Amino acid sequence: MSGSNSSRGSASSTDASVAWHRGWLAVKRRTGWTIDRETHPADTVLGISFTAFLEGDRHFTKLFEPAERRALREFFWSGGRLVLSILDDLKPVFEVLTPSDDGWAREPITGLPNIGVAHVWSLDVRTEESTGDLLASAQDPVTSASLYLVPPLGVPQLLKRAPQAFDPTGVVVTRHEAVSEDGTRIPYVQVGPPGETGEAPVHLSGYGGFGISQLPYYNPSMGKLWLERGGTGVVASIRGGGEFGTAWHDAGRREKKRLSHDDFAAVAADLVRRGVTRPGRIAAEGGSNGGILITNMLTRYPERFGALFCTIPLIDMRRYAKLHAGASWIAEYGDPDDPADWGFLSQISAYHNAVPGRPYPPILIATSRRDDRVHPGHARKMAAKLQAMGYEAYFYEPAAGGHGYGKDNAERAAFTALGYNFLRRAIGWDA
Repeated sequence: MSGSNSSRGSASSTDASVAWHRGWLAVKRRTGWTIDRETHPADTVLGISFTAFLEGDRHFTKLFEPAERRALREFFWSGGRLVLSILDDLKPVFEVLTPSDDGWAREPITGLPNIGVAHVWSLDVRTEESTGDLLASAQDPVTSASLYLVPPLGVPQLLKRAPQAFDPTGVVVTRHEAVSEDGTRIPYVQVGPPGETGEAPVHLSGYGGFGISQLPYYNPSMGKLWLERGGTGVVASIRGGGEFGTAWHDAGRREKKRLSHDDFAAVAADLVRRGVTRPGRIAAEGGSNGGILITNMLTRYPERFGALFCTIPLIDMRRYAKLHAGASWIAEYGDPDDPADWGFLSQISAYHNAVPGRPYPPILIATSRRDDRVHPGHARKMAAKLQAMGYEAYFYEPAAGGHGYGKDNAERAAFTALGYNFLRRAIGWDA
């Protein structure tokens, strides 16, 4: 019997992910699950013979168990084997499990980057026809996207690599950790020249929402407009993302969303503590959910940044649920019409918290007139309020682009170049 992932479970219709293939069943719950007097934590993957399961057997084999810094991204069947995609302390790890009556044999896929982004999927479209051949894509901050063929239990074979968009000579990639306000360790990846000068022009980015992992990827714009000119790029993996599983997401959701903002500010402070740079040379960028992040850096941590670039942003947390797709995000942020939820939402609504007379750094707020996901009114209102209070706040709104940077490559390039040029000038680095 063969099938694809589907949502099933006793707790709710969306609580469990189930995949069955050639007589074997694998299941993962988003919440804890007690079976045969043993409680398995959320995101544990369990396996069992499908025939035995139908006959009432509940003696599952534990195939994956999450840890504080070890999270499952996905699992799928291919050629009679179960493939686990794991983030182990932000390192992409892939394991292939072969079931039999004697147990589950386990083999790792080797040869993919330890720092960067990697994905593995089945070569065959239909799971029941799969031979076990896999495809893999991988990239890191200095290596462009690469496509590999991975034969069953074999070593990845490079098929094609995208052209290099910038010269990475002299650029090194290092991993670090900052300590947030509540003592939580926040990982970040730094890309740029080796050594600490105390004056590095730093571009810092983050997201921290919806369980989306923010990993160090190959960014041609960053490479060409920042790294190649001698600058330093930093990607922060703050709470609210999916880097360490469900618990990491929940730790930056609803009333804890402000903690993800504390995390980002802690990374900025750690760059100064390590002697990499000073606050006035840190330029931060974030978009969409990252718009809440960047505007909270403006109102809560202005002294830690030299310039801010806020794109297609969510900002006004009082009215967000009434605009476009906003009502669908209540599970992430909370309901502003509920007085209890507004109690914590009001603390991160930068539109309401912006006041005169603060040392706000220069900020460029950019949106799209046709953004059908986050209403452009968020950006318009925030820019207008800051300008009315006399701050150095700039506003940019192209006519097209949806929830993005433009309708085509030319418009996206112009949007991006505008942002980087603003940040370079605002921090006094016009390389």
